[in-house]
Amino acid sequence: MTSKITPEKLLQKMNEGEKLILLDVRAEEKYNDYHIEGKHIESLNINKSKIFALETNDENSVKSLPKNEQIIVTCTTGNSATKCANILAKKEYDVVVLEGGVTAWKEYLKTVK
Repeated sequence: MTSKITPEKLLQKMNEGEKLILLDVRAEEKYNDYHIEGKHIESLNINKSKIFALETNDENSVKSLPKNEQIIVTCTTGNSATKCANILAKKEYDVVVLEGGVTAWKEYLKTVK
């Protein structure tokens, strides 16, 4: 079972200036339309299909993803991110899922502004 991070906790980490790696597994056009940004965030957009492919091919990694740092995985609602995180966890990545995805993040931001 992959662990999760709440939008509230993510914002707290961002405000503390923690360096974060955020992997958005949505389609590129959705990512380009809106993604979570911050001064200390390294934002990556790798389509979920590439991560799903890790299950069926012999590759053990996605070259652009670091194995020695925690990666926060997100998508629109959290479902695809959870599937991707489970695959990445099997490949020895340190992953957590943003609970509720970008949808929950946007809703949460409305409550803190």
